[in-house]
Amino acid sequence: MHNIVFAHPWALTGLVLVPLLAGWYLWRYRKQEAALQHSNIALFDGVQQSLRARLRWLPYALRVVAVGAAVVALARPQSMLSRQEMTVEGIDIVMAMDLSGSMLAEDFKPNRLEAAKNVAAEFVNGRKSDRMGLVVFAGEAFTQVPLTVDHQVLIKQLGSLKSGSMRDGTALGDGLATAINRIKDSEAKSKVIILLTDGVNNQGSIDPLSAAEIADLYNIRLYTIGVGSLGKAPVPVRDQFGRLHYQNIDVEIDEALLRQMAESTNEGRYFRATNKKALADIFDQIDQMEKSKIDVTQYAQTKDEQAPWLWIAVLALLAEGLVRWGWMKK
Repeated sequence: MHNIVFAHPWALTGLVLVPLLAGWYLWRYRKQEAALQHSNIALFDGVQQSLRARLRWLPYALRVVAVGAAVVALARPQSMLSRQEMTVEGIDIVMAMDLSGSMLAEDFKPNRLEAAKNVAAEFVNGRKSDRMGLVVFAGEAFTQVPLTVDHQVLIKQLGSLKSGSMRDGTALGDGLATAINRIKDSEAKSKVIILLTDGVNNQGSIDPLSAAEIADLYNIRLYTIGVGSLGKAPVPVRDQFGRLHYQNIDVEIDEALLRQMAESTNEGRYFRATNKKALADIFDQIDQMEKSKIDVTQYAQTKDEQAPWLWIAVLALLAEGLVRWGWMKK
């Protein structure tokens, strides 16, 4: 019955006749009176029932089978053969993530970097058909993961990111340029860079606005995200004895620069996240704006499968007639 549909499914209600007929037979059998009544049946001790006596229910069972098969044939079963062709308009996305020391500020829980990693991993999990890559930057920039469809590798690398693994600082231009270099030759219909930072450009050899103009030349859309609460944020620091304590520092994000960078590209946008929930909402907005286009063409073909059921019904009726009026004729 795999891939079977019914043209007249309402006819299957007739299958209720099968248990009704079986129940009626059992009720009639129990109510049946003996043809010969006798006060003592000891005379028949040890007499074995004949095969015909043991199979006296067979003609009726064949009739029930015929009724059931006829009902199924009336419902007109059909096998469904289908296939579909799918065309996916892929989107290539590179995330450029700031790993400067200020990303350890704990105005996000547990801190900015861990919150960004968790939200980015959820974003990656939701992009099943897209190639994605990861660039990290602080005072310098390098590619952590090139464009790939192996999202598990990307998520694993996201989880391993640590602040302090490279020279400190914030090189926005170098980070963006490295991301551009990874995606510029892509043949995807849509190319996107998501740049996440919490600071002010103070390192690097490439001007951030020049890098944004290069992104626009390659038809790359840029989303910039400023991460940090308003006012001051506690940042863990160690003194000369290695003891950890917290220092409140001013949250400085060059929002004007980040907005100008994003708007230099086609339909780019700047977002500001002041807490983890706001950051998650921003990634949700980007996810909705960057949906892959999927064209699906489906083909279906049906084939009538009622003939076998009609044959079962006819053969069951013929078998009943042969058994009832032949071998079991009384």
